Amino acid sequence: MRVAVAAMAAMAAMAMVAAAANASAETIKTADYTFTYSYPAEAAAIPRLRALLETEKKAMRARTARDAAAARRDAAGMAFPFHPYDQDKTWQVVTDTPRFLSLSYAAYSFTGGAHGNPSSGTLVWDKARGVRLDPKAVFTSTAALQRVVAPTYCARLKAERARRLAPYKDTGDLFSKCPPLTDLTLLLGSTDRQRVNRIGLIADPYVAGSYAEGQYEVTLPVTPAILATVKPAYRAAFAVK
Repeated sequence: MRVAVAAMAAMAAMAMVAAAANASAETIKTADYTFTYSYPAEAAAIPRLRALLETEKKAMRARTARDAAAARRDAAGMAFPFHPYDQDKTWQVVTDTPRFLSLSYAAYSFTGGAHGNPSSGTLVWDKARGVRLDPKAVFTSTAALQRVVAPTYCARLKAERARRLAPYKDTGDLFSKCPPLTDLTLLLGSTDRQRVNRIGLIADPYVAGSYAEGQYEVTLPVTPAILATVKPAYRAAFAVK
């Protein structure tokens, strides 16, 4: 009997976990738009973070519905064909350490233009303080981090762009300058899920290259120089890789 009760309890717990995971994903399709928003179970398990993401989801859905309906009315008034909108935002876990839950998102937006626009973003949940952080806020300053990572980042970005563009022999490059850190998505990552020991830098289309080139992502190990730019309050959550 005890085994049966335990098994039933385990099944109920698993069902609750599955329900929570399913509750974090939503897709709505209407004549005006398709809207998709999801976030992982790790985020759903933190009530305050879940509430923030749910608030964002509702606001995005309402804005998409409003803008798509307005675009349909405008198209009808000008006798233009209406193309349904598409909004998608998917949050994923970058790493989950004792101090931080690091998330990133991949988003896609189509509002009737020549093509849709992909984008990226990130957030860090500070478990110790129970607050959402911009990953760049854990460093003493963006400028300090920029000075440290720029030489390696820019060299790797240049090499990857050369590799992608080589077949086309591009001679009219409008993106010859390395983008500043303020234009990049910064990810806090970890190889051991204990402390942050690497960072990712994502350049969305039009930031480091043309739309056709797609996204550029460069991952760098945390070095002593990078660690020195971390604010003292967060330094124990980092490690040199």
